[in-house]
Amino acid sequence: MNAGQILAEVFYTLIGIVFILVGLKALKDPGAQKKGTTAAFWFLLACTFILGNWIPKWIVGLAIVCMAVLTGIKGVVQSASDVPEQKVVRERADKFGYKIFIPALSLALSAVVLATLGSKVPALSWITANNSICLAGLIALCVVLAMTKADPKYAVVDGTRLMDNVGPTGILPQLLSALGSLFTAAGVGTVIANGVAAIVPEGNKLIACAVYCIAMALFTIIMGNGFAAFSVITVGIGIPFLIAQGANPVVVGALGLTAGYCGTLCTPMAANFNIMPAALLEVKNKYAIIKSQIPVALCMLLIHIVLMYVFA
Repeated sequence: MNAGQILAEVFYTLIGIVFILVGLKALKDPGAQKKGTTAAFWFLLACTFILGNWIPKWIVGLAIVCMAVLTGIKGVVQSASDVPEQKVVRERADKFGYKIFIPALSLALSAVVLATLGSKVPALSWITANNSICLAGLIALCVVLAMTKADPKYAVVDGTRLMDNVGPTGILPQLLSALGSLFTAAGVGTVIANGVAAIVPEGNKLIACAVYCIAMALFTIIMGNGFAAFSVITVGIGIPFLIAQGANPVVVGALGLTAGYCGTLCTPMAANFNIMPAALLEVKNKYAIIKSQIPVALCMLLIHIVLMYVFA
């Protein structure tokens, strides 16, 4: 195991510890309902992160199935959190204003810089893409602690509260990404290609562009992940019906992926984009963000079809 893999294991362990703390938070809440099943979910999730590389794969798979069952029977609920009073929140918001976005910007910039250094400087090859995000998170944490002068323990307190608020939805992106790889390996793209061949007139490039973009959006809605949809739909539609007919593969790839993002705006499966923000903002209707994004998504999808036809 090289330095990059060791560092990754350290970060996975830290993430697993956060999940353990969320489970303990549920067990310690005297008023929590279903505290046993809630804690079991978070402990199983922690196990996959901390021990995933060291235990048989079938055990990891069984843990995921158990987590799905616990979620399906609505056995995972939110426990009580120590939330500041609204007056205190308002005072702190007025104090920091837009400066509160500095840590978020530092996270993004640090991740880009670290990832670039890791790919360009041989001595820093241990800074992989994933490790750069984790290291950037630590940098952003240091920035926010320096700005707010807050006690470091609140990083743990609010981190577990945030994870508890989001709930099982927070791990959907990982599961859906794995599902995309599974679909590709299972040959779903070939099945889609055979189906599309029966409905797309040979040589009709406009319809081919429309079918590709719409399929990318629809499959992203199902998968909740544009990258997962991209591999399947591009193999099934993009390559045989566009690239093989002379379309520019660079344009097809770029616009195809962003056409998938139109579907991202319309699905609760894209939890990190649409459900997490609703939980963070404590919106009463958790689908409010999706409802406001659908008209924009449809307009953008139409524009993608036009751009694909004109430029590809």
